[in-house]
Amino acid sequence: MTLPRTAFELAASHTWLMTAEALDTVMAIAAREGDVQALEAKLGRPLDNTRSVTVRNGVAIIPVSGPIFRHANLMTEISGATATGSLATDIQAALDNPSVNTLVLDIDSPGGEATGINELAEMIYQARGTKPIKAYVGGQAASASYWIASAADEVIVDDTAQLGSVGVVLSLRKREDRPGEKSYEIVSSNAPNKRPDLETEAGRAQLQTRTDELANVFLDKVARNRGIPREEVNDRFRQGGIATGALAVAAGMADRLGSLESLIAELAGSVSKPSTKRSVMMTTVKTTAELQAAIEAGTDPSTIQIAAAETVDTDKIRAEAAENERARCKGILDLASPGFEKEVATAIDEGASVEATGLALFKAAQDRGISLQSMRADGQGAPSATPPKDDAEAAERAEGVNAITARWK
Repeated sequence: MTLPRTAFELAASHTWLMTAEALDTVMAIAAREGDVQALEAKLGRPLDNTRSVTVRNGVAIIPVSGPIFRHANLMTEISGATATGSLATDIQAALDNPSVNTLVLDIDSPGGEATGINELAEMIYQARGTKPIKAYVGGQAASASYWIASAADEVIVDDTAQLGSVGVVLSLRKREDRPGEKSYEIVSSNAPNKRPDLETEAGRAQLQTRTDELANVFLDKVARNRGIPREEVNDRFRQGGIATGALAVAAGMADRLGSLESLIAELAGSVSKPSTKRSVMMTTVKTTAELQAAIEAGTDPSTIQIAAAETVDTDKIRAEAAENERARCKGILDLASPGFEKEVATAIDEGASVEATGLALFKAAQDRGISLQSMRADGQGAPSATPPKDDAEAAERAEGVNAITARWK
C-alpha cells in the first residue's frame, strides 16, 4: 500500500459525509498546502503529553472551552467541556517543554464549577515570568473562565468577545417527596447550620453569607491579577455584568483588542510592531553655560544633547610645545655667563621663563656685589623695559634685567 504523499492525496483517500461545497473547500485547502508537513505547520502539531494542546512556531495554544468542571468525566468528553485537572496538566507540560516559548490560553467558556478554579488560576499567576502566558478571548470568558483569564500576563480580546460575570451563584432545589413517600432529615445537635432551611429568612441569609465569602475571594484575586484597586473592581466590572470587546478593555478587564492569528504571529516573531517613537527636535549645547541657558529657557532635558568634543591635533600640539621649549632654553642660554652656570641650569630644569631667569640672575649678581652701574655699562644700547613710575624697586629690577639681557646677548 502506498501512503499519501501530499495533503491533497491524503484528503482524496478518505470517504466523506459532507456537502459538495464543504468538500470543495477541504480539497482546495489541501491542494494549496502542498504536503502534510506544511499543513501541520499551519494548523499546529500536537504537544506531547497533553490532551488538546497544539504548537505553532513555538507558541502553545491551549483551548479552554465549554463549561468548566473540576475533573474529567463522561460529561466533559461528550460535551467538549474543560476539566481544570486536565487543563493544569496541559499548562504544566507546555511550561516544561523546551520547544514552547509562549503559552496562549484560547478561551471561549461561560464558566463552570467553582471548585478547582482558584487553584488553576493561582498556578497560572505564579508561572508569570517563567514563560509569557497570554489569554485570548474570541467568544466568551465569563465567571470562572474570566478568573482563569485574569491570571495571565495579558488578556487580548476580539471586538465581539464577552467578558465579566465576576460573581458567584449558588442554586439549590428542595427535593419533593414522591406521592405516598415522606423523607426525614436529622442533623446532629452540634451543627444546626449544617442544613439551613431555605424557606426561612435566617436560612437564606446563611447561604448568602457563604456565597459572599467566595465572591470576595474571587474579587480579591481578580483585583490582584489585573492590578486594579480592590474597591474599584466591582463597579468597573459592572457588578457581575458582561462587557463587550473595547468596553471590556476600557473597564480594565482586558488589555487590548486583537485576533488569535495575529497574536500567534506576533508571539512567533513574524510580525514587527510599528515604531511608536516620534521625531523630536534636539538642542545641542557645547558648554555648561549653554546647557544652563537651555534649561532656564524651558527646553525638555530629554531633547538636550551634548556636542561631541572637537578633534584635537595632538601632533600639532606636541610640535608647538617642543618649539616653545627650544625657544625658552635658547633664551635662557643666551643669558648665560661664566659664574652663573648653576642658575641657568636650574632655570632650564624648573621650566622658568626667560624673564624669570633674568630676575634670578639680577638677584644673584646683586648678591655677588655686581652693581647696577656696571651692568648698565655693559648693556649700552640694549632695549629698556618701562618700569612703573611709582615703584622704585620694580624700576631698578627691570633696569637690571634689561642690563643682564643686553650684557649676555
